[in-house]
Amino acid sequence: MTAPAPDPRDSNLVRAARGLPVSHTPVWFMRQAGRSLPEYREVRADVPMLQACRTPELVCEITLQPVRRHGVDAAIFFSDIVVPLAAAGIDVDIKPGVGPVVAHPVRTAADVEALPELSAAQIEDIAQSVRLITAELGGTPLIGFAGAPFTLASYLVEGGPSKNHEHTKALMYGAPDVWDALCAKLARISGTFLRVQAEAGASAIQLFDSWVGALPLADYRRFVQQHSAAALAAVSDLDIPRIHFGVGTGELLAAIGEAGADVVGVDYRVPLDEAARRVGASYSLQGNLDPALLFAPWEPLEAKVREILDQGTTARGHIFNLGHGVLPSTDPDALTRVVELVHSASC
Repeated sequence: MTAPAPDPRDSNLVRAARGLPVSHTPVWFMRQAGRSLPEYREVRADVPMLQACRTPELVCEITLQPVRRHGVDAAIFFSDIVVPLAAAGIDVDIKPGVGPVVAHPVRTAADVEALPELSAAQIEDIAQSVRLITAELGGTPLIGFAGAPFTLASYLVEGGPSKNHEHTKALMYGAPDVWDALCAKLARISGTFLRVQAEAGASAIQLFDSWVGALPLADYRRFVQQHSAAALAAVSDLDIPRIHFGVGTGELLAAIGEAGADVVGVDYRVPLDEAARRVGASYSLQGNLDPALLFAPWEPLEAKVREILDQGTTARGHIFNLGHGVLPSTDPDALTRVVELVHSASC
């Protein structure tokens, strides 16, 4: 009699996200799908980023590459945070070496009103990509992905990447009604993008907030938390774990969890035992190896991985990850070796 196929909903990643016992600490890496892998660069050659993200066979191949190479415990859906914006009809492009660039920055109530909504019908290719991926993954879970409202708003208001977010903060403080209307619309767009992935077969989702660490806690609670909560609430009835990660968010960790996360992502600036103290016993943690340490010799890298695993035992559950994304020039063999260490050291 053939044994039943493993269920990704009972995988170590999903169990850790729920605070349940695991056979080993699950591990995956933000930005593992692409960037550092030569096989990724080969299949992406001469294919613009937004086109790659809307081509199901290519999305499937890129998403699966790190699972094959590294033996990670989850796949992360290959996409970009501006894909749902472009799918909705917003004039945004991803320029190599720059990042997302918006043709017409959004800075007035009229600009916000003119922004389109996103429907599931506009991203059927995303659902198709998820179905292709999950058919290949078997018992390995797929994590769906979307950008959070604050970070999307910052790109739209600034017109592109920004170090200081001066236009963003000027709008947020100077026209809070306009800001809230913008973020509410973006929360619906992100929520639709997450829900399409979840309904198509993703076993967990992650809401990624690149720039929210630019805000103090009081401003996060006033201007951001409700909108991130709305995006996460789009899948609250689907019984899948929700991961919420931001960069530079040490002072915001508890509030990020309160937005509706099951797992709070921690960057490399806060030790996991301290993060566990800050968020309390209601949340699992994800993180938090400094991506730059993958360039160090093995001895200090191994010591840091073991230290993080030890600190992770203080949380309700722990998913090992980097404290930000894989850097493009990372040696893929270093990632594979870290996966093997995490698995062996946490059994």
